[in-house]
Amino acid sequence: MKIVCDNKIPFLRGVFEPWAEVVYLPGPETTPGVVRDADAVVTRTRTRCDAALLAGSSVRVVASATIGFDHIDTAWCEAHGILWRNAPGCNSRSVEQYVAAALCTLAHRHGLRLDALTLGVVGVGNVGGKVAEMAARLGMRVLLCDPPRARREGAAGFVDLDTLVAQSDIVTLHVPLLREGEDATWHLFDEARLAAMRPDQFLINSSRGPVVDNAALKAALQAKALGGAVLDVWEGEPEPDPALMELLDIATPHIAGYSADGKANGTQMSVRTVAAVLGLPLADWRPAGIPEPAQPLAFTLDAAGKDRQEVLSEAILYAYDILADDRALRAHPERFEQLRGDYPVRREPTAFTLRLQGGDPALADALAALGFHIQR
Repeated sequence: MKIVCDNKIPFLRGVFEPWAEVVYLPGPETTPGVVRDADAVVTRTRTRCDAALLAGSSVRVVASATIGFDHIDTAWCEAHGILWRNAPGCNSRSVEQYVAAALCTLAHRHGLRLDALTLGVVGVGNVGGKVAEMAARLGMRVLLCDPPRARREGAAGFVDLDTLVAQSDIVTLHVPLLREGEDATWHLFDEARLAAMRPDQFLINSSRGPVVDNAALKAALQAKALGGAVLDVWEGEPEPDPALMELLDIATPHIAGYSADGKANGTQMSVRTVAAVLGLPLADWRPAGIPEPAQPLAFTLDAAGKDRQEVLSEAILYAYDILADDRALRAHPERFEQLRGDYPVRREPTAFTLRLQGGDPALADALAALGFHIQR
C-alpha cells in the first residue's frame, strides 16, 4: 500500500510505515503523479482534493486533519467511490482559546468590561458552541445565530443574523465556507452587513477568509465605522492585505486552531479513518506524547487586589500570548505559510496547573471551568 501525507501534519511519521510505503510532501507538492498509485491521502487545507488531483488514481480515502473541508470536492469524491473525512471538532478547544485570548486583549486595549458586553456567535457547531460557553464563563451575555440548527431544532435559543448584529458588542464567526444555497456564507459580512454595524462594535473572524469581504472591512475600518476587528483568516491567503492588517487590533496567520492538543486530535482522527478503510490495526491509535510549550505548565497567579476579569485574563493570556502571533505576522507577512508550518508549541488550558493565591471559591471555579487544573 501507499499513503501520501502532508509533511506538516504532526505526530504522523512512523505510524503507517509498518504496513505501507509513506510519502511525506508539502501540500502544494501533492500532485496527480504522486497520488496516482496511492491508496490514501492524508492532508490539510492547502491541498485541493478534486478531480484534477484524484482522477485516474487508486486513492480510496482522503482524510483531512482539519475541521474545514472546503478544499475537498466532496461530491466528486462520493461519486467516484472515494471516502472522505475531515476531523470535526478536533481543534474546537484551540479556537475557543484563541477567541478567549482575543476577547481579553480587546478588553484590555479598549477598556472594556466583558461582563457588561454581549457576544454574538455566528455558527454554533463544535467550535461556536464551545466559544459561547467560554464567553458565558467570562460573564458575557451570548446571542446565537445558526439558521440550519434553528430549522432543525426550532427557533428557541437562536436569533437571526440582523438581530444578532444589532444587539451584539462583539461578533465572532464560526461558519463553514459555503458559496451557494440558502445558508451561503461567502461574503456573509459584506459591505451592507458591515454598514449595519456600529462604531463601537468589534468583529472576530477565525472561520474562513471569504466569509468577510476584506475590501469592505478595510473600508469600514478606515472610515472608523467599526470599533475594531480581529482576523485569523484572510481573503487571498497566503498573501494578506497589508493595508488591512495595519487597521486590525489582532492579525494572525490562520493558526487559531493550531494548539498542539488540537493538532494531535486531528492527526488521531485521520489515522483512524485511514486505518478503517485500509484494514490497518490502528483503530485505537493516539499520539504518544504532546510536547510542552516554552512557558512552564505549572504557574502561580496571585489574585490579591485584582478583579475577576483581571485574574481570568491573566490566566488565559499566560497559556496563550495571542499578541506574539500578531507580532510575528506583522514582522514577516511574506512568511505566512512558514509561520503556520513552523508554528511554536501552544497548549490548551487543560495542560496547565494553576496555583491560585487569594481569590474566592467562585473565582477558582471559573478558572477550572475554563479548563485549568487549580491548586489552592
